[in-house]
Amino acid sequence: MRPGGEGRQGPPAARAVTGVGYGRAEADEGATGMEESRALALLRAERAEVATLLRQTEESARIEEQAPDSPTDFGDAGLPLTEEATDEAIADQLKNRLDAIDRALARLEAGTYGRSVLSGEPIPDQRLEADPAAELTVEEAKASR
Repeated sequence: MRPGGEGRQGPPAARAVTGVGYGRAEADEGATGMEESRALALLRAERAEVATLLRQTEESARIEEQAPDSPTDFGDAGLPLTEEATDEAIADQLKNRLDAIDRALARLEAGTYGRSVLSGEPIPDQRLEADPAAELTVEEAKASR
């Protein structure tokens, strides 16, 4: 065993994410087979993209809130309110996604990434590739709708 309690397969967190270094029963208790580095890369890339979209949405809303330099003629007086509500809804969805990504990063750090937060069942790699912040299995997500 190496210093720091690490076996030949790497630190405990890496073994929990990859299942490497555990027997079959222990691997079933660990997280998904997805490599920790792959999960981290997917989560960081999506977090950066969502954060950029959120900044752009909020900036767009600020610009739209400023009084126009010239008079405007809205065919529908409610149009500015509709646009404002739409911007707010989009910003809320992006904030919720950032929260989900941050929770996934915390699970990755804790060694529980790739497991359902509801049942502890493994989340298939294909689902994690499609949605790196997935918290539930497909079946659980369908049932919760």
